[in-house]
Amino acid sequence: MVGPGFLAIGSGPAGVSAAETFRSRHRHIPVRILSADPALPYAKPPLSKEYLCGRQENLDLHSAGWFDRNDVDLIRGVTVERIDVDAQEVITAGGVHYPFWHLVIASGSAAVPLSVPGGDLAQPLRSFGDAVALKMAARHARTAVVIGAGLIGCEAAACLAGLGVATTVVAPETVPLQRRFGVDVGERVAKMLSDTGVRFIGGSAAAAVEATGVVLASGETVDGEVIVAATGVRPDIRLAADAGLTIRDGRVVVDEHMRTSIRNIYAAGDITLARNIVAGRPVVSEHWRDAAQQGLVAGLTAAGYRSSWDKVSGFSCTIGRFALRYRGWGAPYDSCSLTERRDGFSATYEAAGSIVGTLDATTSLAS
Repeated sequence: MVGPGFLAIGSGPAGVSAAETFRSRHRHIPVRILSADPALPYAKPPLSKEYLCGRQENLDLHSAGWFDRNDVDLIRGVTVERIDVDAQEVITAGGVHYPFWHLVIASGSAAVPLSVPGGDLAQPLRSFGDAVALKMAARHARTAVVIGAGLIGCEAAACLAGLGVATTVVAPETVPLQRRFGVDVGERVAKMLSDTGVRFIGGSAAAAVEATGVVLASGETVDGEVIVAATGVRPDIRLAADAGLTIRDGRVVVDEHMRTSIRNIYAAGDITLARNIVAGRPVVSEHWRDAAQQGLVAGLTAAGYRSSWDKVSGFSCTIGRFALRYRGWGAPYDSCSLTERRDGFSATYEAAGSIVGTLDATTSLAS
């Protein structure tokens, strides 16, 4: 049996950041990362941006040599079956037991399946393997349909159109990103997509996927040699829930130090409902920078150092020539005020008289 030490489940930004941070404080305690992904830990945001567009090839967070030099044991392609809280062990599907003194659960999210007839024909875009498959398929395709008009769907559609593929986005919302940013911003995002050559069909859900396209609820068929399911993600809380950690609204409850309800077990990233010092309340975040920051906090806390999640949540998105940058809590808002600029626009979201979010959209072709 391997010796106990620090253990992270998940090789995304939260798990890697936690392990890296703990190792920087304790050089001689065993540090391990268990990952279901067979690839080296990689950055996911570029998958639907630079990588799919053909502008970035190397996505690795660290080289294999980095893990060796820092004595971080990265164990890839393994599935964790359960966490034995009493024995302080993690057991894999292959029956291997990994004891721990400190455990960070950073299991991330899984793509929501497209639950319509033929939905399994649509390609997800969640992992590096997904992005490679989609990129290869796009090389030989003339048409594509992206189902879903969230951040990933809009970015992927713009990239596919930029590769010369006639691309259509289908969504039940009347405008892209409507649920996140509202109708006014969504109308401007629709224009961004149109400028890249993307056709947007709003207010119509996909009813079925066929080998040659997507059948809409209206009965219309949209041709697509490549079909992308950009239908969102769901936090993977199975291990945490089975271990008896406190769960609320489908997330693992942690304090500002990333501590769960069980001693020496922490959680970070997509799966958490984490208290944020600046917001003054628990916050849900599914974004890369927040996951990395939460991982850092978890690693420091596990190492015995005082640290709290006190950064304002935020993310960026690229659609064609526009870069969108959001800062805030993704909370429900009462009003949205827009300010037009020559190089784009900005939006401010308010609730009960307080600002809960800001969005800035800037084109790279300002003149």
